[in-house]
Amino acid sequence: MRSVFLFRAGESTATAARLDRLMPGRGGYWSDGKLFIDLMDEQDDHLFPGWTPEDVRLLDSALGHRPDWALLVSVSGHMDGTAEIRALVSHVLEAGGVAIDDCSDRCWTLEEIGTGCRVDGLGFFDFRTHAARHGHRPGTVARASSGRQVQCSDREGSPG
Repeated sequence: MRSVFLFRAGESTATAARLDRLMPGRGGYWSDGKLFIDLMDEQDDHLFPGWTPEDVRLLDSALGHRPDWALLVSVSGHMDGTAEIRALVSHVLEAGGVAIDDCSDRCWTLEEIGTGCRVDGLGFFDFRTHAARHGHRPGTVARASSGRQVQCSDREGSPG
């Protein structure tokens, strides 16, 4: 499974209503058989376990506040999922927010995703490039490390 966290501007109830119109779901969980989406919140105390303090600081800085909810979107390793994840991100983040994927330590805005922004040669959800760099199969992902350079005008290869 590959994962993307979506931190959307606004209330979780508005996002849940949007997802209800988009795909089947119930009780904070949605799936169309390709994407598996879980609404996570700080009240359940399971939003940031496993996150490093630096990762949380990067998120806080990108959003200007500490979010109290997020969507965790999982994509099966049995399919590419790039088009599906991009369509969902486009739908969910149109009012603002950021996405964080397994391949980079980066808070991606919708504009960066849409324009093919690359950071150290990686685009958003660029699991193939990431896997090749780390000697993994594309379905297995090791978390990226810090120390990156942003090149948003560089469109080397196809994004993601």
